[in-house]
Amino acid sequence: MKFVATIGDRAERVEVTGAHGRYRLMIESEVWEVDARLTEQGIYSLLIDGVSYVADVTDHDGACVVGVADESYVIRVEEEARYVIRTKGGAAAGAGPQTLTAPLPGKITHVAVKAGDIVAAGDTLLVIEAMKMENEITAPTSGTVQELGVSEGGSVATGDRIAVIG
Repeated sequence: MKFVATIGDRAERVEVTGAHGRYRLMIESEVWEVDARLTEQGIYSLLIDGVSYVADVTDHDGACVVGVADESYVIRVEEEARYVIRTKGGAAAGAGPQTLTAPLPGKITHVAVKAGDIVAAGDTLLVIEAMKMENEITAPTSGTVQELGVSEGGSVATGDRIAVIG
């Protein structure tokens, strides 16, 4: 599976393969062989490339707080597709009006705005349902919804134009 792990303002892509306690992690271009065993609630025994660690893992507001030795890390882990949707929402980069495209195929289950509405960065524009998961598309920037290319109940394919914000 592909994930994005965010620590502070740094996000890194992580690909995890394997099962039953034996995993291969590819973090950006580095490969790590990991044997991970839950020893008790929230305590993991890790063997990473032959070196043993004990990690205390707790959930805090949707992020993992991982303590190893005398260091602690707050890590937000998301499926890669969710991260892309949350951070980019399919927006094309550049100055001027922002054209948003569907980041994945699905059905439009909710439209929160209409052409002419003023939105702030992060405001919900619409929701795309794909594989029984709702994916909220938010405004990448503040502005006015100049064009809305979808309607509730309609379908979109990856790359379809869904809105223009100027």
